[in-house]
Amino acid sequence: MAVCIAVQLVRAFRRFRMPRMQGLPAETPSVSVCIPARNETHAMTQCLERVLASDYEKLEIIVFDDNSSDDTSVLVRSFAHAGVRFVAGEPLPPSWLGKNHALDILAREASGTYIVFLDVDTAIAPSTISQLVGYVAAEKAKMVSVIPRRNDTWRVSVLFGSLRYFWELVLSRKNFPASSSSLWMIARDTLLSTLGGIDAYKADVLPETSIAAKLGAAQYRCLLSNNTLGVAYEKRWSSQVETSQRLLYPMLGKSWLVGLAALFVLLLLNAPTFIILGGFLFGWAAVHVVAALFLGVFAVLYGIYTAHTWQSRGWLGALLWPVVILQECILLIYSMAGYVKGSITWKDRPVVLPERQLLNKN
Repeated sequence: MAVCIAVQLVRAFRRFRMPRMQGLPAETPSVSVCIPARNETHAMTQCLERVLASDYEKLEIIVFDDNSSDDTSVLVRSFAHAGVRFVAGEPLPPSWLGKNHALDILAREASGTYIVFLDVDTAIAPSTISQLVGYVAAEKAKMVSVIPRRNDTWRVSVLFGSLRYFWELVLSRKNFPASSSSLWMIARDTLLSTLGGIDAYKADVLPETSIAAKLGAAQYRCLLSNNTLGVAYEKRWSSQVETSQRLLYPMLGKSWLVGLAALFVLLLLNAPTFIILGGFLFGWAAVHVVAALFLGVFAVLYGIYTAHTWQSRGWLGALLWPVVILQECILLIYSMAGYVKGSITWKDRPVVLPERQLLNKN
């Protein structure tokens, strides 16, 4: 197991590494930055200020306020003088997830050659969009998503963050490519004309992953952000918990069999911690030494991951592995139970998987 994870991580670090900065194409394409928002007063101002600081000239910025109950719409409208376009929310159609509906509205409002879908809690650098445009032009790709870094290491939301992107790298495969909802860019014609918009993915908890799988390796790329690309996210711990509960079961193919197998693996990864604790209480034996070695190997692997995804102090990840993996086990249990009970929500709206998916045993 350790060897498989190590191979997948090394492969991901090489494959998803951002190359040296690419120059822009001769004819610079227009880009629409599309931001879905619902009750985002805590982060909206910073998000818009960062986008407006972009060095990319042919840029339009659109925010869809999905019926916020706070002052999100007021904040967005206050940026009208800077060219930010506000799109008011509308009633959510049946069978649509709220964010997917927001993405679909934004895509149809956009006029750019490329659309950048950006979460409010994702930060970008002034040169981020320029680099991505140069990258997709050089790669002749139609879509790229960026797995963000954490720049605020000492926050609880970082130290005890979920393993969402860890699993994206480790579990990446042809029909489930690594992707990120924090920031993804796609050619507008490809999304609207070739794929028919978000409509085909209206109930998909991971629409960007499904779209990436549809486009395939010839047209889709995933990148790990670095200091140069400058994509970071500042998601609060409580939001990460909610996101993990929403995503873990769908990431496992919405299959109870796969979910139970994953839970068994997580319990195995947690076992060395409890065996070692037993050694401190009842005395050490050979089994405790083996457990310590087992724990050490996986802690080092997680430390290598955090060294690539945290701006600094990645070694802390190795020390925190026992707590983080225990938390992940609990989150998976809550995710599976939540879909059975119908208690999973997305921005205060229920997330309901189609019955055939929820009961899938394959």
